[in-house]
Amino acid sequence: MAHTRRDKDKLLKRVNRIRGQVDALHKALEEEQECSSVLQLLASCRGAFNGLMAEIVEGHVRCHVLGEEVKATSPKAQAADELIELNQELSEVVVRKGAPYGI
Repeated sequence: MAHTRRDKDKLLKRVNRIRGQVDALHKALEEEQECSSVLQLLASCRGAFNGLMAEIVEGHVRCHVLGEEVKATSPKAQAADELIELNQELSEVVVRKGAPYGI
């Protein structure tokens, strides 16, 4: 079973929270709130999207790259863990430092 199907409920809950954040951003713009408030909402949305992306990438690596037959202690599984951890760290750096234009 594909990881997105297996984790469907959890992923949809994340998407619903993101939808709420985007709705709050829309409302802030409609109400012409201060730019600092809008920027804070944008940062929250970006963080939520990065978290969702990291979760789906992790599932993809574990399900489609490794597969279920690979033992957790194998070198391939350890390399996958390193890749997943690196992806999560990079997502956090983008949120903390801000993404360059075009990303």
